[in-house]
Amino acid sequence: MLDRSMCGVCPVAALGLRGERGERLGRLCPGARSVFVFLFPYFAGERPGNLSLYARGRDYHAVIRDALAPAADALRAKSPENHFVVLADDSPIPEVRAAALAGLGVRGEHGLLIHETYGSYVFIGTIVTDRDFPAEVHPPSPCLRCGKCRAACPAQAIGTPGVDTGRCLSALTQRGGAVTPQEAGQLRRHPLIWGCDTCQLACPMNRGVPLSDNPAFRENLLDSLTAEDLAGLTRRAFVERFPERAFTWRGPAPLRRNLELKHSD
Repeated sequence: MLDRSMCGVCPVAALGLRGERGERLGRLCPGARSVFVFLFPYFAGERPGNLSLYARGRDYHAVIRDALAPAADALRAKSPENHFVVLADDSPIPEVRAAALAGLGVRGEHGLLIHETYGSYVFIGTIVTDRDFPAEVHPPSPCLRCGKCRAACPAQAIGTPGVDTGRCLSALTQRGGAVTPQEAGQLRRHPLIWGCDTCQLACPMNRGVPLSDNPAFRENLLDSLTAEDLAGLTRRAFVERFPERAFTWRGPAPLRRNLELKHSD
């Protein structure tokens, strides 16, 4: 599957990492100098359901690790004195910025990378190394900046400075614990119980994008969950019932809450 991904190289120095990010990267890959950036298209069509489009196939963390681990092993075999670390999502690397600097796309107003063919329906994975690799840094280019994602956002989370993650409905659906009455109203009205696709569906750069050819994102799709699907499940039982799904990392509680709110008066 690796040969079906798009990739580029970004120098670590171009990312300007400081503070906690820089310290964490130093622990994961001491002396990190280069980042290989890979894109994994995942769009499988706009099917009805209450789960975000990105969470309906196999967990992308596992897909990226499975695809990039052999590449990292091959690099280690050729250069055993160097470190090669696979990272996906939970990473000190600002992935969208790294991908843009590597020439793989532009950063949209909604904060996501937009590829010229696959739009923003791409996952990003990286291999970080302490070895220098040739890289041509591409200055980040703007998206169309048409404002359609900003206008469509039901929580007004997209503004001139960027995305306010504290207001983003995708983050809210995944947040554990109690919610305010205002947040409960937002969750009740929101069509999804996990994630939010509104800004991506509104983006004109996502029109007519091809379907992913990766079976992990095209087969065995789960579009929706019901209260019956979650009834009586402990966190462990939930993960066992839905293995390798991106919506399981918080356990069943946020999903139960979101479903209950939709069925409340």
